Amino acid sequence: MAAMNAPSNFLFLATSTREPGALGNTEWLARQAAATLPAGTPQAWHHLARMQMPPFVDQRHTTGQYPMPEGDMKTLLDATLAATDIVFVAPVYWYSIPAPLKIYLDHWSAWMRVPGLPFKEEMAKKTLRLVTTSGDRAKAQPMIDSIRLCAQFMAMNYGGELWGKGGPPDAVKADTAAVAQAASFLAA
Repeated sequence: MAAMNAPSNFLFLATSTREPGALGNTEWLARQAAATLPAGTPQAWHHLARMQMPPFVDQRHTTGQYPMPEGDMKTLLDATLAATDIVFVAPVYWYSIPAPLKIYLDHWSAWMRVPGLPFKEEMAKKTLRLVTTSGDRAKAQPMIDSIRLCAQFMAMNYGGELWGKGGPPDAVKADTAAVAQAASFLAA
């Protein structure tokens, strides 16, 4: 008898630094994609800019290990480990990822060094995807490459990127190609 695949559990990490309540182009596009998931598919959404994330302190070459995180960082660790699929919802900021996503990713270095926590091994069982918007695709490419390399380093499946033409509020709604791609982007 063939083993059954575990049911999908999606973690969406919204990384925009827009004011609370403002739904930007990137999150709008990600929500279009999420709406196509089969009914009942678990999905958690966290807005990183609204969470308490301390700066990462690099102890890799001194103590070499980190304690189990607490507070919002423990919430993020637990959500990350529980997910089968992680979706970074990240608009392009200066050809790169928003600062909250960078802080979150930096903490992966700590989580790989928490005694007894097989973080890297667990991450290798997951799929990482990116939803992003920018004025043009070329400006998004450095960020796309960075996320792909993060997935590669963690031995994660890279599920690709969904890019839409953003800019002013609601601009992505006119990008018919991106809206159409959103309909199948999260398919297995």
